[in-house]
Amino acid sequence: MAPVMTTTPETQIVTTTRVSCDGSAGIPGGAALGHPRVWLEVDERGFAECGYCDKRFVLKGGPADQAAA
Repeated sequence: MAPVMTTTPETQIVTTTRVSCDGSAGIPGGAALGHPRVWLEVDERGFAECGYCDKRFVLKGGPADQAAA
């Protein structure tokens, strides 16, 4: 039986509603090993998720920010 992946996607707290993601965070070699750069807009839920790598961008102080609660 194959092992089940249980790791959660990376989350980054941001201070602007427009963010970019290229999947290269923490990868030696940078963007060449990530994915195409995409621009995302944080919506009324207080977060945006990258369609390539599932990284979640949470607006600081927004509805999805657990630290603000």
